[in-house]
Amino acid sequence: MKLRVRSELVYAFPQDTQAIVAIHVARTPDQAILSESLTISPDGPILQDMADHHGERRFRAAFEGETSIVYEATVDNAKPRLLSPNARLEPWLELPPPVLEYLLPSRYCPSDKFMSFAHREFGDLAPGGTQVLAVLDWIYNHVDYVPGSSHGGTTAENTFVDRAGICRDFTHLGISICRALNVPARAVSAYGWQLNPPDFHAVFEVYLDSVWWLVDATRLVPVENLVRVATGRDAADIAFLTTSGSCDLINQAVSVELLTA
Repeated sequence: MKLRVRSELVYAFPQDTQAIVAIHVARTPDQAILSESLTISPDGPILQDMADHHGERRFRAAFEGETSIVYEATVDNAKPRLLSPNARLEPWLELPPPVLEYLLPSRYCPSDKFMSFAHREFGDLAPGGTQVLAVLDWIYNHVDYVPGSSHGGTTAENTFVDRAGICRDFTHLGISICRALNVPARAVSAYGWQLNPPDFHAVFEVYLDSVWWLVDATRLVPVENLVRVATGRDAADIAFLTTSGSCDLINQAVSVELLTA
């Protein structure tokens, strides 16, 4: 599947502000970047970091005044495997060391506070894929997708109480419950074809059977329609814009187009 993605960020920076930007499509085996471009106005020096071990690429810059950042890419997206209910939960002793951090609580995913609930609600199910699929069903059936119902400080614990949120909140709740069930889980930012309204999308992955499986607790976008950008413990690691000071949003637009030719 060939997809063309585009993001345009227009922000006003009241003073010289350092920024880390994560809007580039990741370089991973399941998605090939056929072409891409980055345009910043007014033009200025940037530092393009090399792809990290996740394949994600960030750039650093200093902005002042009204600044426009436009990124476009054409991607050949391989169809991912859908999570199997038979996917095996591996003992901690078998996990690769880089996976271990995704078992632990993090800023937005206080998984230690979900231990009792997770084992009471899902403990009788077969560990692994069956449990994770049940977690996804539970979130979809018990949490409402309500734009504006959360803010930048909302944690999975808040979402569990409020029973409402947006994609990042669904993702944080899913990660927290899965980690409480001893399933490594991590957040993923992505472009999503047919996401309505178009925007950056947050989903997550679980590590079972020595493979990372991509899942979407909101069910707003089939996983085969996703183009990966960044990966991390939670939203703090995958934000598309991180700045050293305050800035004001003027305009933000994201689009994903299916290329038929």
